[in-house]
Amino acid sequence: GCAPCDPALCAPLPAAGCPAGSLRDSCGCCAVCAAAEGELCGGPGLECVRSGDDKRSKTGVCACKTNYQVCGSDGTTYRSGCVLKSASMAAQRGGREPISVQNKGRCASAPSIVTPPGQVFNVFLSCEAVGVPTPVLTWKKVLGGRKRAELLPGDRDNLAVQTRGGPEKHQVTGWVLISPLTEEEEGSYECHAANSRGEASAIGAIHLVRSVDDIIFKTGKQSSDII
Repeated sequence: GCAPCDPALCAPLPAAGCPAGSLRDSCGCCAVCAAAEGELCGGPGLECVRSGDDKRSKTGVCACKTNYQVCGSDGTTYRSGCVLKSASMAAQRGGREPISVQNKGRCASAPSIVTPPGQVFNVFLSCEAVGVPTPVLTWKKVLGGRKRAELLPGDRDNLAVQTRGGPEKHQVTGWVLISPLTEEEEGSYECHAANSRGEASAIGAIHLVRSVDDIIFKTGKQSSDII
């Protein structure tokens, strides 16, 4: 049972504060640190989850009720609302502004090239980009330096541009397909990704060779170029 409440007998909270906040103990008397995610159960926004190995166990650990990513007012993407709440409390203890949820899902971000097109000797180039919102991918052929470029596919009947979402969320993949390959298609190609937050680009090249002896093999940190 619970003894008469005497706040003078309550243990003080940690000087650094409680990562998940504080609440009253089971007797409703003393302030104690709320359990955070992964600890013994307790705390607002958390629920008690028993392990899959022992569903009959009387004890469990805390798990966040909102098990999805959220975007914070500080522009950071958090794994869950509980992680954001802990970060907000830490910010307030440090004299900074509290962090609130701006939206579900990842924060908006400028695109970044995940896989650049690289240099190949075959008849296709591929490029992957990621950003929030999902970027739009376009291809250009570089003409005499990066200042002049031709938007693809243009009116070429032997060249096609394809784009699809993925393989990951907020990611897009694009290809330039050339068939048949002629001398006119040799050169540099720019993969360009853009969304409302910014843009990114990368350059790849197609080399036309007439014999195996013309192929340049690269060793060391770079992978070999192969037909």
